[in-house]
Amino acid sequence: MSLKRFKVLSFDVVGTLIDFERGMINYLRRHVPGAAVSDKAFLEAYRHSRGSETAGWYPDDLVRVWGDMARSLELPHTSALAEGFRDSVVEWPAFDDSVNALKRLHSRFYLVAMTNTQRWALTHFDRTLGQPFDDTVSADDALCEKPDPQFFAFTRGRLSARGFTMPDTLHVAQSQYHDIGVARRLGYSVCWIERRQGQAGFGATKAVAQLTKPDYHFRTLAGLADAVDAAFVD
Repeated sequence: MSLKRFKVLSFDVVGTLIDFERGMINYLRRHVPGAAVSDKAFLEAYRHSRGSETAGWYPDDLVRVWGDMARSLELPHTSALAEGFRDSVVEWPAFDDSVNALKRLHSRFYLVAMTNTQRWALTHFDRTLGQPFDDTVSADDALCEKPDPQFFAFTRGRLSARGFTMPDTLHVAQSQYHDIGVARRLGYSVCWIERRQGQAGFGATKAVAQLTKPDYHFRTLAGLADAVDAAFVD
């Protein structure tokens, strides 16, 4: 299936374009420099807390998450640290290849952000990424979070109003749980950006029992951009 057939690329943001694991670890090391906790343990504690039935809208929920992690990892727990953890999203970095690759892809496709974050956080992420998107959909807009199929239905409706059909869209994401599996079940073509390739486990992202085979599979977003450029040369 040629990449030239698509007109729209829809993107997960956190974990695919924004390096949230690095952003959270940076916050820990900066504000609790003496913490005797490994990066792996910190990310696992985060994943466990975010999977709670009491989880709220993201990233406001990071205030609660810090409390959970403070108790399980014996970290200091103050309002300032918990609120600072939430607010640190404005400093979370893009992956090294994200900005340039998005710029290249935007020259050929209509780009849509589909993120489980609230609008206030998406505004910061969009700026960090160089404001590459033609449309953005946040959890505030869809009133749900992926992998809820309603999130995809909400976005599909917006694209339909602009004249795009479902076969026009390639969904690009890192998370097998939040994006790749559900998008495939809904009939989308999918591209897995396996940011954690070569690393054990699922890091801060919820695990799946079985990986969904994507239509396209790259380690980086730059890999997708290179493949697109090659397709349009042929």
